[in-house]
Amino acid sequence: MLSRRALLTTVAATLPTLAHARKPTVPTPPTAPLPAGDDDFWRGIQREFTLDRTIINLNNGGCSPSPRVVHEAFKRYLDQTNLLPPYELWQLLEPNVESVRRELAKEAGCSADELAITRNASEALQIAQCGLALEPGDEVVVTDQDYPRMLDTWDQLARRKGIVVKRVSFPAPLVDDAGFLALLGAAFTPRTKVLHLSQLTFLSGAEPPVQQACALARSRGILSIVDGAHAFAHLPTNLHEMGCDYYGTSLHKWMLAPIGTGFLYMRKERIAGHWALQPTHPDRDGDIRKFEEIGTHPAANHDAIAEAIAFHRSIGGPRKLARLRWLRERWTSALAGHPRIAVHTNLAAGGALATVSITGLEPAAITTALWDRWRIFATPIVHPAVSGVRITPNVYTMPEEIDTFVDAVRVLAS
Repeated sequence: MLSRRALLTTVAATLPTLAHARKPTVPTPPTAPLPAGDDDFWRGIQREFTLDRTIINLNNGGCSPSPRVVHEAFKRYLDQTNLLPPYELWQLLEPNVESVRRELAKEAGCSADELAITRNASEALQIAQCGLALEPGDEVVVTDQDYPRMLDTWDQLARRKGIVVKRVSFPAPLVDDAGFLALLGAAFTPRTKVLHLSQLTFLSGAEPPVQQACALARSRGILSIVDGAHAFAHLPTNLHEMGCDYYGTSLHKWMLAPIGTGFLYMRKERIAGHWALQPTHPDRDGDIRKFEEIGTHPAANHDAIAEAIAFHRSIGGPRKLARLRWLRERWTSALAGHPRIAVHTNLAAGGALATVSITGLEPAAITTALWDRWRIFATPIVHPAVSGVRITPNVYTMPEEIDTFVDAVRVLAS
């Protein structure tokens, strides 16, 4: 039998070994060199997700699963709400949205008083679109690669208010920023009131020169609305530097927050004169929170955003983007040069999102085959500017999953 002294000596000698063996999920701080291809690091990240590992999800651009810590917080807040809803919800959980607002504003590069929590990018952008005081004959310039729901919103406003919607077309891949800005400039007239464009397009991951476009619009007295649904927590985003007047995004894509979360940014001087979709008392005209007045709704969704922000920061934005680009490069480089395969994305820009086509095969036929034969989930894209399959891995995606996709595309192309 060991004496007390001998036992303590043995334990002390063992502690360094145990400490080394119990590697943390994020083993180095976000300021360390970016381990884009370090599988040990990223397998630790993957273990933080409760995934169906019989399926390869390459449609994270639709909505992504949340890490375990985020989903557990979401369920915990739901359970707490149900204890006594009028107290737990309205007195305890709902006020905590202010902490989420403050931390999101830090990530977005804006003031907390310019940021409203919404349920998704569509809601945020429709608040921006529908609350403008537009008159018959006023012009709105959009691109034909903007999200269909947002284009539908402008078209309805054209029917209701008599505004004119002008659509600008540009090629995919987008490689000529100066040419893109020239197209916008040519579409502007003295009657143009609004420019609407995407920070990262949902079709092919095109990354227009948004900051220069917003500056061009501002120089002509034109308001700018930016759709950041695929960009926030994916690409570097600082809204004050971007110079837009309005910005909407979802947080259930690249921020990995619960489904049904997003935010609206509105430049501070625009708030008081902007109509809310759901009316509030006039004494709230200048308060960004007037855009959150939608009636009774769960607090669990938006409170759990706090955990998603913490998880995002534990990886670090630059490290995360480096990994996403590394995954994209793995499959695009492997398929490069094949005579029947084309990638419709500028690989010198953007992030994870890219679109690929196979000559002679319809996008829906490709996604059906990927699912039926390899259990790979992807989404078909059909548009005059680009037709193919959109591929969006995320931080939990492993190289062997990418390689399975590459092998599958080669088989289909042959």
